Amino acid sequence: MEFKRARNEEQRTERRRQILQATAVMLTEMPTAKLSLNELSRRTGLAKSNVLRYFESREAVLLELLNSEFQDWTAELERTPPGDGKPRERGDRLAETLATSLAKRPVLCDLLSAQAAVLEHNISTEVAIRHKHAARRNMRTLIVLVQQHMPELGTEGASRLVETTLLMAMTAWPCSHPSEALRAAYASDPALAAMQMDFTDLVRRTAEVTASGLLVRQEATADAEAPE
Repeated sequence: MEFKRARNEEQRTERRRQILQATAVMLTEMPTAKLSLNELSRRTGLAKSNVLRYFESREAVLLELLNSEFQDWTAELERTPPGDGKPRERGDRLAETLATSLAKRPVLCDLLSAQAAVLEHNISTEVAIRHKHAARRNMRTLIVLVQQHMPELGTEGASRLVETTLLMAMTAWPCSHPSEALRAAYASDPALAAMQMDFTDLVRRTAEVTASGLLVRQEATADAEAPE
């Protein structure tokens, strides 16, 4: 792929889009940890210095892609209408939806799992501010979606459910994708096989328990505050 120097804002935006698109394709072939700026440069046909004209570092590219992937995920969730039933039933369905939809987005899950430990390093304050504002907007969108399915939780409860579910997803993703050595160990020793973790199940159960617990706590608080 050959590129000419971008001469205007429209061309620069298109160049950034092409870099992000190439990065997304690479992440379907390799984990975030193995994606290098050198390989990204080769895939895009740009010198490394030219890639850095549009993104200040590898991490800045990946943070931008994380924001895009998160937006795509919430757009998918917005197409899932709230169902009927008791709060517990709706909570279980929501947990299933969150878990299964995340599991279908390995690039998003891998980026989320690397966010705090890797991607939020080697970036400038300007990029960090832009990233955190984008993350804040994405979180607000997800909180509103959760409230549509479970209005009983309110904003605070929906926020807690979102935070807990995402934190579990960040932790469960690398744990459920072990190294070749660990996969071989699980396959060779039945006693160890039970230690294998299933991403979807872990995220679903965590969201279910969190939603149920929040509902119980709210009911207990309401009972305690009710006049005798």
